[in-house]
Order: sequence, then structure tokens, then C-alpha cells
Amino acid sequence: MSDLRLRLISAVILGPLVLLITFWGGLVFALLVLVAAILFLWEWMTITGTREAQLPTSLSVATLPAMTVLQVIGMPEISLLVLVAGAASVFLCAGGGQTGRWGAEGVLFSGLSLFSLLAIRAGSDGLLFAFFLMFVVWATDIFAYFTGRALGGPKLWERVSPKKTWSGALGGLIFATVFGTGVAALANAQGLFGWAVVAVVLSVVSQAGDLLESAIKRRFNVKDSSRLIPGHGGIMDRIDGLVAAAIFAVLAGVVLGGPLSDPIAGLGLG
Repeated sequence: MSDLRLRLISAVILGPLVLLITFWGGLVFALLVLVAAILFLWEWMTITGTREAQLPTSLSVATLPAMTVLQVIGMPEISLLVLVAGAASVFLCAGGGQTGRWGAEGVLFSGLSLFSLLAIRAGSDGLLFAFFLMFVVWATDIFAYFTGRALGGPKLWERVSPKKTWSGALGGLIFATVFGTGVAALANAQGLFGWAVVAVVLSVVSQAGDLLESAIKRRFNVKDSSRLIPGHGGIMDRIDGLVAAAIFAVLAGVVLGGPLSDPIAGLGLG
């Protein structure tokens, strides 16, 4: 209960603040995403043991501000080229091997997270989709936790995350669909069935992102990515599902014909 109390207090403080900054948008939102991406990368490199390689670490961190500036001034294509160059430089400067691979993967993951969140907010209906995404992921997290604790049952993937259950995953999925569709309905969006389908998909992807982070931490025998947020652990522990869902949404939008400057347009939501 003490841990739950800390989680609730942190959520009550940070949740509205993040929503306010997201509503504000612009440079303030870009700065928030940049700070989160840098912390995400720092925790990744700490977990994987690649932070000790000083030159690759400096290169990886420098990649993220450069990407942010390029996206803010409307050059998303160049931003992605900088990301690829940054990841390749980290790999080569670390001498390849396992250290270089984990470092490069960290740059790619954090960089794609930054790119996707900025692209979503800057696009048409960016505020609506950003709020939709957050409520889908938050509802997935919250109701998966409480549904799993209440109902129990078979484990989702016990070797990777012993506490997660199928009942929790399904509960999170159902409530994420309700909350996500509710956000779209409150905004008078059209095609609510389409929003519901996207909510289902993104809820599944966010849970997969959570499991991916759990697998990485188990691989390196780490419980929390850091102790930055009381009751929640680190930035990675809190936004793993969000960034996975954001990356997937942007990738799907581009594949379906949306431009890099407005990828969510490709999903055909209105």
C-alpha cells in the first residue's frame, strides 16, 4: 500500500502537468519530450552497461537535441538521417560488438520515441491524437494493474514479468478502448469505430512495449530503470508503453500514406 500511495501521488502531480504541457504544445512540449528522451537513453545505457563508453555516450546524447531542432524547424527527413548517423557513430566508436549494439539500439529507440511524439503533436489533429494516445496507454497501465490484482489467473509471460496476467492484459485493453474512444467522442471526432480499433491496437502495442522493457531489465538483472519517480521507478518504467505505441502509430501512418510531417493523417481518422 505504501508503494501504491507513492504511485498515486506521483501520478496526480505528473499526469495533469504532462497534459497541460501537451495542450500548450510548441517549444515547451518539444523541450519536455527532449528531456524525457535524454533520460530514457541515459537509463537505457545505465541498464545495459554502455554508459561507461564516454565518447559513444556523448554522441548518443548529442543526437537527440539535433533531432529536436530539425523537427521544430520542419525538417523531419533530415532528423531521421541524423538519428541513423548517430546510431551508426555510436556503434562504430564503441568498437562494435555487444557494447556498440546495445548503445546503437538505445539511440534508435530513444530517437524514434522523440521523433514520433513530436511528429504526432505537430500534425493535423495533433492535440487530439496526443491526448487519445496518452489516455489509451494510461488506461491500459492502470486497469491492467487493478484488474490483474483483482482477478489473477494465468500469467501473461511469467519468465519475463511474473506479476502480469492475461486477465490484467484484457482488462487494460477493454478500458483503454473505452477511454480512448471517449476522448475522441468528447472532441466530436468522426468515425468512432475507427478510433476504437486504433485504441485496441495501440493498447496491445503498449503492453508489448512494457514487456520488452521487462525483458531487457531481466536480461541485465535490474528491477527498476532508475529511482527518478517515487513509486514508479524511472522514465523507462513509465513511458515504455507510450513510446512503443507512439512509434507504432507513426510507422503505421507513414506506411498507409501519411507524410513524415503529419504521419497520423495516414490512419484516416477524422
